[in-house]
Amino acid sequence: MIKKIGFIGLGTVGKSMAQNLLKGDYDLTVFDNKKEAVEKLTEQGARAAESPLEAAEGKDIVITVLPYEDELKQTLSSEGGFLSGCKPGAILCAMGTHCLDMTQDVAREAKARGIDFLDAPVWGTSEHAAHGLLTVLIGGDKGVVSRCREVLSHVALNIMHVGEIGDGTRMRFVVTLMQSHLMAALAESLVLGERLGFNNDQIMEVLDAGGVVSPMLHKKGRSVARGNFQRNLALKYVYEGLLDAKEAAGIARTNLPGLDAVIDVYKKAMEQGLGEEDFSAVIKVLQK
Repeated sequence: MIKKIGFIGLGTVGKSMAQNLLKGDYDLTVFDNKKEAVEKLTEQGARAAESPLEAAEGKDIVITVLPYEDELKQTLSSEGGFLSGCKPGAILCAMGTHCLDMTQDVAREAKARGIDFLDAPVWGTSEHAAHGLLTVLIGGDKGVVSRCREVLSHVALNIMHVGEIGDGTRMRFVVTLMQSHLMAALAESLVLGERLGFNNDQIMEVLDAGGVVSPMLHKKGRSVARGNFQRNLALKYVYEGLLDAKEAAGIARTNLPGLDAVIDVYKKAMEQGLGEEDFSAVIKVLQK
């Protein structure tokens, strides 16, 4: 039974996930490079770790929500790499979104150390995370998934086993592609509608009535109509995911012309300094 959890990465989504785990009465130890993020969790009952290694030592499961490749590489570092702190038989659950090569490198090293690894990127916004309504796309052994399903139920509404290690990351590419296409399509529709003389509320009312708009686009469209780009999912993460999807498409020898077009729009958004804003801010590229 899982009692002790190490949690590494307290960003927008990770912070909420850790808070929801505290509600499950687990012995939770947290680490993040930002001390204020750690302090807020310790005020709510978590233990503070001074390093990723300390967060991992002696835990039944170690959860990482790290957005960057360099941070995930810490697992393999010879100096303080937290994989060395995981005990044999523990579970390492990587819930950030990373390139396939890095995911598989960490999985191989974990296996060599007798550690069970799950490739388990999360999908959802900061609001989903706050209410424990994320979706987890898991690649890994079904038995290991069963062992940590109760833990994950505190952070996710949908816990989806999609295949072997690497398949969680691959499925995340699919999700990112679809999500970014939908947002770009909504942005183009709103911009065209405005140029044709309609206001955003009018356009959204028509799109909603016709069943064209998904729940995500309904919410984003209404927010954009009011000039609200409050960050739920950073544009820079969507762009990075699109580049990973393009690489995966190349390996699979799959021609996706729409992907190239969407990457171009998000690239321009990055060049205009919109990376830290919500990904709905991609509309600003088209409004100029």
